[in-house]
Amino acid sequence: MEARAYLRYVRIAPRKVQIVLDLIRKQPVDKAMAILKHTPKAASEPLEKLLKSAIANAENNHNMNKEALYVSECFVCPGPILKRIRPRAQGRAFRVLKRTSHVTLVLKEME
Repeated sequence: MEARAYLRYVRIAPRKVQIVLDLIRKQPVDKAMAILKHTPKAASEPLEKLLKSAIANAENNHNMNKEALYVSECFVCPGPILKRIRPRAQGRAFRVLKRTSHVTLVLKEME
């Protein structure tokens, strides 16, 4: 049995989220929560909220034991890119790409 949680359209670049996800992959949920609390990255806060959501899904929807849960898989996919224009010298325009992410977190019970 597995519990999933999704975080869609979060306004942070996927490569920045990937760094934090690599830290919590294959970790027990209590250790993963501690890692997210003490990691000084911008992606830590939304990922901590996502992990809490996945734990709640596991407990309430699938009757899984919270102490036996671990992060079995977590990955990020790029979402839509917001294209903005920044004025530059001599009347030119410079394109700014504001990237978004779709994050998926899967929890499973240890055997």
